Amino acid sequence: MRILVCNDDGFDAPGLARLTEVARSLSDDVFVVAPDGKRTAGGTSITIARPLTMLRRGERRYSCSGTPADCVVTAMTWLFAEDRKPDLVLSGINDGRNVAEDVAYSGTNGIAREATFWGVPAIAFSRVKNAAEMPTDIEWLRAFIVLLWQNRAEWAHEGHWLNVNLPHSLPASIRQPRIGRDKIGRSCEVLEEEGEKTVLVIPRGREHATSPGDENALIDAGHVCVNRLNWFGETPLAEPFLAGLAALS
Repeated sequence: MRILVCNDDGFDAPGLARLTEVARSLSDDVFVVAPDGKRTAGGTSITIARPLTMLRRGERRYSCSGTPADCVVTAMTWLFAEDRKPDLVLSGINDGRNVAEDVAYSGTNGIAREATFWGVPAIAFSRVKNAAEMPTDIEWLRAFIVLLWQNRAEWAHEGHWLNVNLPHSLPASIRQPRIGRDKIGRSCEVLEEEGEKTVLVIPRGREHATSPGDENALIDAGHVCVNRLNWFGETPLAEPFLAGLAALS
């Protein structure tokens, strides 16, 4: 099995090293492509018509000057251009949970989403900050991914991927949460004001808003949370509404 491992925290992030270790316990055909720096909230954007720099950092290991999703694009169009594509893309392990509106902003999920455009099953992993990391976590994650891979017909439909949030400690029970509301970027800090120019920053952090059954509630209760997401995002409009619009033609 060929596995591509990417992240949004950067090539030197501890979470990438852990996920790569898990991947290598599953296969001897593992590639790593990660951003050359931290790209938190990098979303799903890709770089078009501007140069990207790929730096070989070891055997089958590359850093990319672009976005998290660029790591998938450059792998598919360059690394694997004359070779077979990966069987599985693993993204993460993100330093911090990816919940609520994060599923739209998240570079970790942006990687998995991009993989589905190429028809490759993908799993995005995130974990709460300051987790109780243990050597045994690697084996638990290995068994978890094996089980997901063996049952991929249940979740790896076209345009779909898995978003997995890991709690403070493993092993843990697995739950499917309701996607909550806990938006990042709710405030700004003004750094400088001069004439018509204002310099400001959107600080890190979230309110940790929660309600029963959402991701924050279940993660905080010690569960692994698994959601299946998709990029289609299509909700048909009601026929009477469309008929009203047609009256304008």
